[in-house]
Amino acid sequence: MQVVETSSPECLLMSSDTSSSGSKMDPYQISDSDSCIGDDHEESMEDLPVDKEKKFLHLVEMGFLIDDASLALEKCGPDASITELMDFISATQIEKITTDAHLQESDYPILNENEPGPSHFPSAPHPDKKRKLFEAEEIWEKKIDSQRRRKKESTYKKVKKPELQEDEESVRLPKLLIGFGVPNMPRPVFNRKIPSQAISLPYFYFENVACAPKGAWDTISRFLWEIKPEFVDSMYFCAAARKRGYIHNLPIHNRFLLQPIPPLTIQEAFPLTKKWWPSWDKRTKLNCLTSSHGSAKVIKRIRLALENWDEEPPLRIQKYILFECRRWNYVWVGKNKVAPLEPEEIEMLMGYPKYHTRGGGTSLTDRIKALGNSFQVDTVAFHLSVLKNIFPNGISVLSLFSGIGGAEVALHRLGIPLKNVVSVEILKVNRNIIQSWWEQTNQKGNLIHIADVQQLCLDKLKGLMNSLGGFDLIIGGSPCNNLSGSNRVSRDGLHGEHSVLFFHYFRILNDVKILMRNG
Repeated sequence: MQVVETSSPECLLMSSDTSSSGSKMDPYQISDSDSCIGDDHEESMEDLPVDKEKKFLHLVEMGFLIDDASLALEKCGPDASITELMDFISATQIEKITTDAHLQESDYPILNENEPGPSHFPSAPHPDKKRKLFEAEEIWEKKIDSQRRRKKESTYKKVKKPELQEDEESVRLPKLLIGFGVPNMPRPVFNRKIPSQAISLPYFYFENVACAPKGAWDTISRFLWEIKPEFVDSMYFCAAARKRGYIHNLPIHNRFLLQPIPPLTIQEAFPLTKKWWPSWDKRTKLNCLTSSHGSAKVIKRIRLALENWDEEPPLRIQKYILFECRRWNYVWVGKNKVAPLEPEEIEMLMGYPKYHTRGGGTSLTDRIKALGNSFQVDTVAFHLSVLKNIFPNGISVLSLFSGIGGAEVALHRLGIPLKNVVSVEILKVNRNIIQSWWEQTNQKGNLIHIADVQQLCLDKLKGLMNSLGGFDLIIGGSPCNNLSGSNRVSRDGLHGEHSVLFFHYFRILNDVKILMRNG
């Protein structure tokens, strides 16, 4: 945020006060339920290697565009010097200028440099001047989008290696993400086969983002006994979209919903917003709830854009406002006023108890980040509901990458007693949240915390299984920092620094299966 706040107007146009640098989105093509935009587990600047981060920030502070700095680091590599990075950016800009010289001046009207750019509204602008600002913004967007396309095509032809082409494409998802069936939708025709070695106990359940690079889900499936993923969008279970893939060996018949059924539209979830909701905002579902908020400057710009229009604003202003509202999941809370969701509201949408993430030293940022990286409880509970009749006397769970305990909450809400839970979670703040929930709900079983999956070696597994009597369910979703479509910095697939932890999920699952088979 410090980088964005100190960036030039042109940089602000490119990233619009976001907390993830280099975000590339078309404001006219985003859909109400497109949860691949800003998908959760967004990579923050703290996730970058120190030297790479310093070079990136240094380039931005020198006045280079965020996209140009990110591209230079990607193509030249993290070991390149600042001078080499500057040379790469300069060469790209020269090429762009040369290309622009062949275009007619009428294609790109020239803006008055003395007027503020579209990201800098005066505190009390004249109505005519404000209209000019929005006209200027539309021109800037068209010009920059055209330049981006040409630059991307040119760079792709000259620099991109053919062998990386498939890895950087996203997997093709089904049109309807309903998996093996969701409530109130026709049941799809499918042919599910599970190898015999995967049928044996324990049951397992793995989750990750649906919009992963091409090949990622094929690799995950190959390691998990060639079981095909079940792609599901949580928009069928709550008022927010959340596109996820699940690989599991659970039965798929006789699933049932948690009760009470949560609100399925924005207006049902937040009835007080109806009074202020404009007729031209047609949203009924929120986009994916991410681990970050839009800034106060975006909210201020929306208010300034609307305050001089008594009736419906022009279409161009509607498009701009809807783009930001969809991007950051803003809701209407007053006349010409939008606001981000509060943590308690996100908890309700995600299926957690009110104040689930509150206390234990958690800040507002911690709460938003934790919820953005969590399970959607109603969706997961629908899949796990088949276990209620299988384990009426209680279940022993090995919860890997536990987060804030979405799996535990789902099982508890289903009425399945938690006999033993071994929770493996690296963040202390999340471990505190799970511990607090365990105490608040008066759980009678055993809760054991382990900080890191890499510490869960074979000997430790043997010791746990000898004392607890084995596991009935192994559940978790490894970090998707290097898989998420919102990550423009290090989307390295399953071999990225964080997402490589998936292989520990497979290692632990395989070890448990062998120990239980031989035990």
